[in-house]
Amino acid sequence: MPRTTPRPSFLAAPLLLGLVLGAAAQLQQPQLWAAAAYAAAAAAGAALLWAALRLGRPQLRAIAVACACALLSAGTTGWRAAAYVAQGLDPQLEGRDLVLTGVVSGLPQRNEAGVRFRFDVDAARDGVEELRLPRRVLLGWYGGADPGPREAPVPAVSPGERWQWTVRLKAPHGHVNPHGFDYELWLWEQGLQATGYVRAGPRDPPPQRLASTWRHPVERARAQVRDAIFARVADPRLAGVLAALVVGDQRAIDRADWDVFRATGVAHLMSISGLHVTMFAWAAAAVAGLLWRRSTRLCLAWPAQHAALVAGIGCAAGYALFSGWGVPAQRTVWMLAAVGVLRLGARDWPWPWVWLLACATVVVADPWALTQAGFWLSFVAVGVLFASGRPAAPEPGVHAGGRAVAALRALVREQWIVTVALTPLSLLLFGQVSLVGLPANLLAIPWVTLVVTPLGLAGVPFPPAWDAAAAAIALLAAWLQALAEVPQATWSAPAPPLWAAAAGLAGGLLLAMRLPATLRLFGLPLLLPVLLWQAPRPPPGEFALLAADVGQGNAVLVRTASHTLVYDAGPGYSRDTDAGQRVLVPLLRAGGDPVRLLVLSHGDSDHTGGAAAVLRMQPRAGLLSSLDAGHPLSLSRPGERCAAGQRWTWDGVRFEVLHPPADAAPARKPNAASCVLRVGNGRAHVLLAGDIEKAQEAWLAAAGADLSADLLLVPHHGSRTSSTGALLDAVRPTLAVVQAGYRNRFGHPAAEVVQRYRERGIAVAASPRCGAAAWDSRAPRRLQCERARQPRYWRHTLPAGPGDPP
Repeated sequence: MPRTTPRPSFLAAPLLLGLVLGAAAQLQQPQLWAAAAYAAAAAAGAALLWAALRLGRPQLRAIAVACACALLSAGTTGWRAAAYVAQGLDPQLEGRDLVLTGVVSGLPQRNEAGVRFRFDVDAARDGVEELRLPRRVLLGWYGGADPGPREAPVPAVSPGERWQWTVRLKAPHGHVNPHGFDYELWLWEQGLQATGYVRAGPRDPPPQRLASTWRHPVERARAQVRDAIFARVADPRLAGVLAALVVGDQRAIDRADWDVFRATGVAHLMSISGLHVTMFAWAAAAVAGLLWRRSTRLCLAWPAQHAALVAGIGCAAGYALFSGWGVPAQRTVWMLAAVGVLRLGARDWPWPWVWLLACATVVVADPWALTQAGFWLSFVAVGVLFASGRPAAPEPGVHAGGRAVAALRALVREQWIVTVALTPLSLLLFGQVSLVGLPANLLAIPWVTLVVTPLGLAGVPFPPAWDAAAAAIALLAAWLQALAEVPQATWSAPAPPLWAAAAGLAGGLLLAMRLPATLRLFGLPLLLPVLLWQAPRPPPGEFALLAADVGQGNAVLVRTASHTLVYDAGPGYSRDTDAGQRVLVPLLRAGGDPVRLLVLSHGDSDHTGGAAAVLRMQPRAGLLSSLDAGHPLSLSRPGERCAAGQRWTWDGVRFEVLHPPADAAPARKPNAASCVLRVGNGRAHVLLAGDIEKAQEAWLAAAGADLSADLLLVPHHGSRTSSTGALLDAVRPTLAVVQAGYRNRFGHPAAEVVQRYRERGIAVAASPRCGAAAWDSRAPRRLQCERARQPRYWRHTLPAGPGDPP
């Protein structure tokens, strides 16, 4: 009698689907309930599941099981979130000097400003009072690579070391923008419930290294391997890529290299992704199976294929742990474990059930993975490959050359299928796709996974292998650089709505599946909405404004029917990242914005830090500024100097420069030369005031120009040196926007300045509480805050105050 393998129960699909949908529903909650409410929901879900399994009618039983699992999953996810929030930082402790004792727990990240690292808190006190703090925080120790005479250099910090230092902490707080990176969600996923910095000034108690402990041995080993790579490989750019592939330190990769990897669509290979972990599991399983089969006794005790499977999953988990246990690697380990359980149980499940089991396993382990772009890209890619079927195997007796050709065809086919199917999803998530991604990945995927990564891992016991790995990376870099320089290597399009992306994904799936050509052609019209989508813009005669959330700096987008103006470009955060790259470029790409003009009010870095990234993305944009002729931006992109009296009209909207005076002498301070821009259509107006101070405000008020506006960009981020009564009385705004960093060191906006606005009935929106602020000339008395428009319970919220905008 032939042996049969167990098939999945008809209840498997509703059970797994319910677990996924329940977690997804809970993630949509803007605010958390009490933990007891979630516990009750989970208990009710478990009781309903017990009852559902005893129902007689199969269809009713399946529906009841799905609902019960959804309730159980939503309840447990919410309970975990509520328990996590309860351990957060007490708001009363923010900004106070606290003495922390604990152990460095993560791989330190050093840059030109200092070093950042994760820190496990063992004890905390404020003076003599013992305090309760979150278990793990993210700290920075800043001093720079070239400290000043009163500033001590930042010493080396290693995982496992016990330190005591004085720090200042604050709640996890990031920038919230449409289509932007959710930093607060990233901190949530990493278990970091506070951020802060070490107080190491001349008046602060000096930090003390107390001991070197045995805690966090994996992180200590990762740091030693990373340091050894940089000591061995002479070229720091090649060493950075190698460190990313061996120990998972993506921050070691140079920013210019990241730009090339994104342009060629291979950025996913430069992190410890599911592909690396899966290939490592496959290689480990092959070696383990080969060794196991050499022993008859072992094979009789346990089948070699089972031993190989367990060894492969175990080695994959070890590799993921050594590479930092990142979220993508965790997802892959859970997925491999779920599929491995099926194989060990000799269960023959159809691919949709296997795919759904892997998805549900990841979601149960980490519900917040559903919010990550990588989760959707990886699982959609796997699902599409499953659905498209495997290519036919070569006939027996085919020579090695024929088999190699068949393998190459299979690789090209799979890469083509994934490219077509994931293009709509990539446009939704990132706003761009690489048009050279197919040839880039055809070489990069096997080269990185089969050559570079194995050589990099071999270098851990045998360092000369790193020389060969660096040479392999150099060859790949030359290939990718050539592809990145191809004209129109990437294609950007406005971010489509969810329905259009879903239709495009369905169209890509139809084109990729093994179906008759007439049926596959139905996928083409489904692709059209996502490929032809145009983001809505104001009608002629109207304009819209978005004050981006960039922290301590100014960055404003002004859109008319067919043009976009960018006023200031935000700060530079470090040598490798700035507001242009992190905030403005994604915003402009998602909106399909053709930037006509970049206005830089003055030369301070919190206004010009992201300008280079914007100009690289928009090579045809003009430049209007008050920058000196020797400023790097002026040298790289010649532009026009702003002066009062300049005027132009776009789509019925009038733009007018009100400051600085055309005959003004060179200003001693950059603030005094700030370009002030008034935009209006006769019915609604905004005034963008840069960093002007009292003297410039007095000149504007006395110059006789019309300053009235419905919305005012608060001068100098709300500094005490600005927002005089004379200016406010001349402008008479209804709304005012302050662009400033959360708990910034300048104290912006100053309390007396905010009070001055409130006394005049002006509603003030500050970016730490509001996020990005959107305004439209068709509703001039309303301001829309991104934190209120897209509330999420993991985001830090500040209590509303008097004078906040409606």
